[in-house]
Amino acid sequence: MSHSDTTPYELNTVTLPSLVLENGETLRHVKLPYERTGNQSGPVILVCHALTGTHIVKGTSEDRGWWDGLIGAGSYIDTNRYNVIAFNVLGGCEGATGPASENPGTGRRYGSRFPTITIRDMVNAQYLALRELAITNVEAVVGGSLGGMQALEWGILHPRFMKKIFALAVTPALNDYGLAFNHIGITAIEQDPDFNGGDYPPGTRLKGLEVARMVGMVTYRTSELFDHRFQRQEKEGVYNVESYLDYQGVKLGRRFDPNSYLTLLKAMNSHDLQRGRDHDPADSFYPELIAISYEGDLVYPSASLEAFARSVPKGRHYFIPTKFGHDGFLVEFEKWGGLLSSHLEENKPLVSRVK
Repeated sequence: MSHSDTTPYELNTVTLPSLVLENGETLRHVKLPYERTGNQSGPVILVCHALTGTHIVKGTSEDRGWWDGLIGAGSYIDTNRYNVIAFNVLGGCEGATGPASENPGTGRRYGSRFPTITIRDMVNAQYLALRELAITNVEAVVGGSLGGMQALEWGILHPRFMKKIFALAVTPALNDYGLAFNHIGITAIEQDPDFNGGDYPPGTRLKGLEVARMVGMVTYRTSELFDHRFQRQEKEGVYNVESYLDYQGVKLGRRFDPNSYLTLLKAMNSHDLQRGRDHDPADSFYPELIAISYEGDLVYPSASLEAFARSVPKGRHYFIPTKFGHDGFLVEFEKWGGLLSSHLEENKPLVSRVK
């Protein structure tokens, strides 16, 4: 499943004149970078990325994207057949409008003045961006974790825009366990003396962000995987698992804006399909839902996603055995990639479930 260099590949940016947020504030000149690859006349598949992911899902042979093993010519999401597009998420720091970008109204970085955003704001920004690209419908929306939250919201906010939703490693609402871990991360960043209320100089190393990343890394994988990998080994009085977490913290700190990390954690906290809605969100979920959970996912237990998938009119749920826990949606494509390809190929409607 090698990357075909003949496959069209584009990196570009959409600029929205304005975006009204859920809280009533308006952002101007909103930039959303995107990657677009595959069959230019084929059905469109929108990919939504996770917390520290980017819009580079396929990448190139020199610089592979984070889902390179899933997307490509003849792969599970076949670029010979489909046109695959991914946007950098609103509030991100890889070129999207976010805390690290310039406020066109002031000419200075937003910093601490960047508004609070929600998953719904992210989805609406992408919807408007697709319309700017003259895309009026998509075959499927696919995403895991924060991307899965977006995928689920797509099914309610714009239910007739797509035929299928693939929601991976996610739940209909972020549970209290997830809120708790995010609180530790948020507190670590905000209490860092160098954070300066969110108005630190660009490029400041924040130990708080590194700690927040360590907390995340622990929740993404299983105890079993940690034991297998590190085996209590140490070097010069430092356990290997400690070195691993230190390394991951520093690595993220070099490329990710702390305010952006906060913005996205708080957006994840807002994730609740029922929030502010007086009807059961499952009832109005029009597209086909293919929900995939991963064994050992600490924050996104399968029972919650399975119950939701069973309650929507056209829903299926799959459980993937894995040692990787939450990170299962980033690895072992051979275990679950076939679910995507088979559901994409299957254009006959599912029989509605009896409630």
